[in-house]
Amino acid sequence: MSNVQSAGAAVSAIHPVVHQPTSPATHRPGIVLPESRDLSPEQWLAFRLQGIGSSEAAAAVGLDPWSSPLALWLEKTGRVVVDPDNDPLAQDDHPAFWGKVLEPFVARQYARRTGNRVRKVHTMSKHREHDWMRASLDYQVVGNASVQVLECKTVGLYAARYWEHGVPEYVQIQVQHQLAVTGKQAADVAVLIGGQELRIHRLERDEEVIAWLIELEAKFWQSVQQDLPPAADGSDSAQQALARLYPRDRGEVLDLTDSEVWNATFEQLLAVRAELEDCKGFEAKLRQRLCERMGEASGALFKRGSISWKRSKDSTTLDTARLLKAQPDLLTQYPLIREGSRRFVVKAQET
Repeated sequence: MSNVQSAGAAVSAIHPVVHQPTSPATHRPGIVLPESRDLSPEQWLAFRLQGIGSSEAAAAVGLDPWSSPLALWLEKTGRVVVDPDNDPLAQDDHPAFWGKVLEPFVARQYARRTGNRVRKVHTMSKHREHDWMRASLDYQVVGNASVQVLECKTVGLYAARYWEHGVPEYVQIQVQHQLAVTGKQAADVAVLIGGQELRIHRLERDEEVIAWLIELEAKFWQSVQQDLPPAADGSDSAQQALARLYPRDRGEVLDLTDSEVWNATFEQLLAVRAELEDCKGFEAKLRQRLCERMGEASGALFKRGSISWKRSKDSTTLDTARLLKAQPDLLTQYPLIREGSRRFVVKAQET
């Protein structure tokens, strides 16, 4: 199949701990869950709480660019309830909405280009041994012994950078999760980039990656069952999850002065913040040198890129401070309450 690009080994950054090659004949198919057919949005969201879906696998193992294990844990433990009315799939200004809308188009174009027949899948399956491991396929490939699964993706120009060197890690993990659950041998990933370029990649089943995934996903699911949050990983998603997990403080001050572990952590924080301040100052100095060289020029070109320094258009905004001073009753007539949030403030003792 000349149009299919080989994705190579599944995940380059993964170092599996187990390698147990399995012949295709021993891959047992997953258990189809007929009760997952024709569910309402509310029922579907509740059904997803029973395990880890393929689109959640990368988040569960800490390799999703947009979600963290902690954020997924909040959802799976019911601490964050997804409102069906605010489901991204129902919002026409969200990429997930257009991904769902364009999915049949991508599947048709894939079938046209490859000659493969595809069939829409309407149910979820679960792994025969790991009940929490779930998968809901986009399409099955019918009548081709070399590939059995079709995963459809639509990518905007911003996210296209993740696909520059083939299938990104988080999608590879999603597909390997699907192959693990269904017992299938290979999948094609058809991705529509920027609404105009269709690429097709082949991903073969990788037993090393699957063993690694099962091990890490099992640890995550254990944290869900035991109601123990996974460690924050430094991502924006984890920071938002912490704000949801601990939205308020109770005024208590912890005395950690006798803890070697937490004092060492605090010292590391101080050292990193000092380095960042030095870097910020150096970055500002370099930026200003370039501004001096540009003078009144709008931009400058370099061997590895470019910079621009342009004046934004003038704009007119409402001076609310003056307005409220002149008409203070407006605040009581049109109040807008902003919910408070916790601030993380560091104070270092002078030495």
